[in-house]
Amino acid sequence: MKIRLSTTNEVIEVYENETLYQILKRVHKNDYFKYLGAKVNNKLKGLCSRNFKENDEIDFIDITNPDGHRIYVRTLSLIYVKACKEVYNDIDVSINHSLNKGLYTELQYKHLVTKKHLNAIKDKMQEIIDAKKTITTYFLSVDKATEVFSAQGMMDKVEVLKYWNKDSIRVYELDGYFDTFYGYVAPNTGFVNKFDLRLFYPGIILNYPTRESNYELPEYIEQKKLSKVFKEAEDWGEIMDVAYVGALNKKIVNNLINDMIRVNEALHEKKIAYIADEITGDKNIKIVLIAGPSSSGKTTFAQRLSIQLRVNGKKTYAISLDDYFVDRHLTPKDENGELDFESIKALDLELFNEQLIDLMAGEEVQIPVYNFKEGSREYSREPVRLTSDHIIIIEGIHGLNDELTENIPKINKFKIYISALTQLNIDRHNRISTSDLRLLRRITRDYTHRGNNAVKTMELWDNVIKGAEKYIFPYQENADAIFNSALVYELGVLKKYAEPIIMEIDEDSSFYSERQRLLKFLSYFLPIEDESAIPNTSILREFIGESCFR
Repeated sequence: MKIRLSTTNEVIEVYENETLYQILKRVHKNDYFKYLGAKVNNKLKGLCSRNFKENDEIDFIDITNPDGHRIYVRTLSLIYVKACKEVYNDIDVSINHSLNKGLYTELQYKHLVTKKHLNAIKDKMQEIIDAKKTITTYFLSVDKATEVFSAQGMMDKVEVLKYWNKDSIRVYELDGYFDTFYGYVAPNTGFVNKFDLRLFYPGIILNYPTRESNYELPEYIEQKKLSKVFKEAEDWGEIMDVAYVGALNKKIVNNLINDMIRVNEALHEKKIAYIADEITGDKNIKIVLIAGPSSSGKTTFAQRLSIQLRVNGKKTYAISLDDYFVDRHLTPKDENGELDFESIKALDLELFNEQLIDLMAGEEVQIPVYNFKEGSREYSREPVRLTSDHIIIIEGIHGLNDELTENIPKINKFKIYISALTQLNIDRHNRISTSDLRLLRRITRDYTHRGNNAVKTMELWDNVIKGAEKYIFPYQENADAIFNSALVYELGVLKKYAEPIIMEIDEDSSFYSERQRLLKFLSYFLPIEDESAIPNTSILREFIGESCFR
């Protein structure tokens, strides 16, 4: 039959039962290893896929495509786990979360992590990659998969399978070792050739090419403060006895979820109170700056922090950075010639710093209001004068960047970074991306509160991520405190909101493969139907509704 290659518009003949991998090697004889998967009529497929129809359109994707990049990272993760097991005779490995421009991983016996052992794992990985070993795809029944993973001692995967809602599951096999990943991997180990390992006690960082580094290995940046927050998240997971999806689903089935919700919310409140105590304990602090990526829950956090500061005898005054935009014609432009409202140069920093200094000195100040329709500032507010007991709270994208408040002494500032750093993973080898959690939050909020469908949210999301990579993430370690807004139970709640919204994306949409990926991800979770235990002060309420702060 004939199919069309969408990138070149070339029509080629394919044979019955020919796989995408076989077609790829015919079409791209000299550089086939660059391509990690394909879109077939806009649907993502692994290279082992076959059975095409007449006039199907195929677009092979490489690492520069987000789906291709995920395939690269999954394949590399499989090789890493296999190498660890070979070096350490079947040792247990966990891939915990992103950190230091890579993936933070831990071995079962943490005392084994030394430079000598790290080099042994690295050498074994390179050996597996150089051998171009086949990665075979199987679809096993739930019973057979349970038997396979039980034999390998992978009880976290067995627990997930107890609540799996399909008859079979896709399993990958590499040299007699079986594993699952929520998504495709490459057909052999030769498709990934760039990686590095670094010690980060008590674990190992697995580095891979990233978009920010133009798909080369990124410069290593140590994130000690962020690491402590992830460790805190792990401790919270132990308190609630939930580290993986299977454990969460078990609590839902056994009607133990409401108690866990209350504990999780109490942990949040305790952390916010601790930050408020730290601020009020230092009489020099007059300004609190809050920054974090989109859908981190900054609005609710700022309100709850304000309440805790008031409990401690402080008064609070909130300032929005949006009111300090320069006049529209002075707004800088990005590399595409578009107005760049996210650039720090889009703010009138001189006026902003001048008014902060005046407010701290107890002088009367008239805060501007930005008229977005006219593209200019107006002075329609009543003048304000603050007392010595006031704390100024500023929430905005540039809060951690010293350039924003360069005229304010460091002694007077307290910076807070907030993000949803989930402590929950699907299993030991399948982490939950923080950006996926925030995307699901935003899809839900945009639909519930703004009337936007999932396609509209996804159209904006890539620029949102780029903005965070450029203006927020480089300054994370500047924070005096980091607040983790993730709630271990929230994906069970978001599932019932986000799933029907995502399902509205049709097959012709350029976001159809993202639709399929997110629905596959959500399929691991059982829904939490009863929301009565979620307080109206919860950060989750900012996204699903009924927040007392809206």
